[in-house]
Amino acid sequence: MSIRVVLADDHRMIIAALRSMLEKETDIAVVGEAGDGAALLETVARTTPDVAVVDIAMPGMNGIEATRRLLAGHPGLNVIALSAYSDRRFVLEMLNAGAKGYLVKASAGDELARAIRAIAQGQTYLCPEVAGSIVEAARGKTAPAGGAGANLGRREREVLALLADGKSSSEIAARLHIAVSTVEVHRRNIMRKLDLHNVAELTKYAIREGLISP
Repeated sequence: MSIRVVLADDHRMIIAALRSMLEKETDIAVVGEAGDGAALLETVARTTPDVAVVDIAMPGMNGIEATRRLLAGHPGLNVIALSAYSDRRFVLEMLNAGAKGYLVKASAGDELARAIRAIAQGQTYLCPEVAGSIVEAARGKTAPAGGAGANLGRREREVLALLADGKSSSEIAARLHIAVSTVEVHRRNIMRKLDLHNVAELTKYAIREGLISP
């Protein structure tokens, strides 16, 4: 009997690519799709799959919260997290929420079917990038570059969160009731302390540190 799978991702092209890939597998059947957390809850209730493949960064209800709610109502469901990030913060949050697998999107094409089969059989599946991160954490190694967040002051962390959220210097100044020139000083200090060089890198760091949601 086929393993029944629901796919959840807010990017239609990713869902289409995953479905196309899984349809080549004779023992896996995609029975539903969802573009956000709320739709995922409804789709799982309607289709009763064996496995849900859940993107972490979905609008509204993210994949971590959706996984908690799914497993509260469907304890027999198996969840595989799918993310652009291999940071262990996300991995541990998803595993703590009840997910049994974690794949980075870059490796999903090679590993998704294998992961689905493994967790459908009661196993846990972590892609190599994620497994390495968890092993490092278990050995007590330090976080990768940019993990010097403890060196940032309270105001710098506030500015960083707003920068990563897409706010301009003038918007940040108005929000925090400080001068635009002060925001620029904070921006330079943040980049220097973290050894980061653009807003994209700052955003990735802010997500990893939990300053903003993925």
